[in-house]
Amino acid sequence: MQAEAQVEIQILTLPETGFLRIKDVLRFIPIKKPTWWKWVRTGKAPKGIKFGPNITVWRAEDIRELVQRLGEEGI
Repeated sequence: MQAEAQVEIQILTLPETGFLRIKDVLRFIPIKKPTWWKWVRTGKAPKGIKFGPNITVWRAEDIRELVQRLGEEGI
């Protein structure tokens, strides 16, 4: 008897509204954290909102616009 392999497929959906932490943002924009922070510094990515000394979030709407723009630019 052969063992059946089970494959779990996870479909990522960018929320319409709300806030995303960096780990969530990088699920939709496959770059490393240092690159993300460079993009924020240079204005290529939106500035985050500080919720505390160690917590930065981004508006889902802003990330959605960025993903669309990057797609149009072919990046």
